[in-house]
Amino acid sequence: MLLLGPRQTGKTTLCRLLSPARTIDLADEGEFLRYSKEPVRLRHELAALTGGGTVFIDEVQRVPALLNMVQVFLDQPGKRFRFILTGSSARKLRRGGVNLLPGRVILERLDPLTCFELPGSVDLPRALQLGMLPGIHLGGSDAVHVLGTYAEVYLREEIRAEALAKDLGAYARFLDVAALLSGQWLNYSKISSETEVPKETIRRYMGILEDTLLLFRIPAFRPRGRSSRRIPQRDKMLLFDVGVRNALLSLHDRPLSRDQQGPVFEQWLALQVLYLQRALRKGWKVSSYRTEAGAEVDLVVERRDDIVGIEIKASRNVGKSDLRGLASLAETVRRYKPLRKRVAYLGETRQLLEQDVEVLPYLDLLEMLRDEA
Repeated sequence: MLLLGPRQTGKTTLCRLLSPARTIDLADEGEFLRYSKEPVRLRHELAALTGGGTVFIDEVQRVPALLNMVQVFLDQPGKRFRFILTGSSARKLRRGGVNLLPGRVILERLDPLTCFELPGSVDLPRALQLGMLPGIHLGGSDAVHVLGTYAEVYLREEIRAEALAKDLGAYARFLDVAALLSGQWLNYSKISSETEVPKETIRRYMGILEDTLLLFRIPAFRPRGRSSRRIPQRDKMLLFDVGVRNALLSLHDRPLSRDQQGPVFEQWLALQVLYLQRALRKGWKVSSYRTEAGAEVDLVVERRDDIVGIEIKASRNVGKSDLRGLASLAETVRRYKPLRKRVAYLGETRQLLEQDVEVLPYLDLLEMLRDEA
């Protein structure tokens, strides 16, 4: 199994709980240097082990040549060993003709925590301020400091280790603007203007964030057949965790103001839907809807038999003006698939408004998505 996910999502902790027969931690510089110089060392060490068992290789993208050694063991009759490999960069595993063991490994993703993985009820103010990385959200008094270090050190060191961003000043400016624009539609010209970084460089930086698993790109909804509405085809971008986004903007060390809570809640809930879809292998096609006339729906979840339009409101009341985007989406979808229109909000009761719009407390929405086929 190849388990991919950003750092601090709990990959190492989870794999160590399986009590592997052999653990190779390539985040350790000594281990990294030994296996970089001599990848065949893995074959010799495993040959010396009696019996079999699980072999855990952490941060395998640091020494991709080890994948060739893994293949040797997987192709042997009897298969004494089971391998669990983790990585935090898809880019290093894709480039340079790296052996990704096609047909031999199962690819899994590990995201930050969903609400259903918390030991108790959701502490929403903490979730919106510090995000959902396990060690931070569930951490103690040093959680704010750890989050600040993650954003300021890891995000920049990861790119330096990737040797892809030569102008670290330009990349730092880009990160700040990317955090500010998280949850919005991608406009490369606007980002370029605000950072004084060329558009093509911005596109490359976006690719780096995606490949290092730090960015979700939500495509624009593309209706089947003809539509009378003009729908721009820009993607929406989301940093993978709202706590990291806040830390980049220096907002993580104090409770968010009411004005700040609104956009952060919308991003947080959208991320929860994305985490849920991957964790449960739902196979949904998730997009976002916007017309040139300004009608928007935050998430469009296309399932096998229907489409769910989800509008996210960081308020305790929902009015008719909040339903405009869902009405527009209904006209666009028409008879392609049945449309379920839902509004997730901070209120505590379910409601059914005109045009069959279900208004749901945000946790009820997530539970409904989790439990529906």
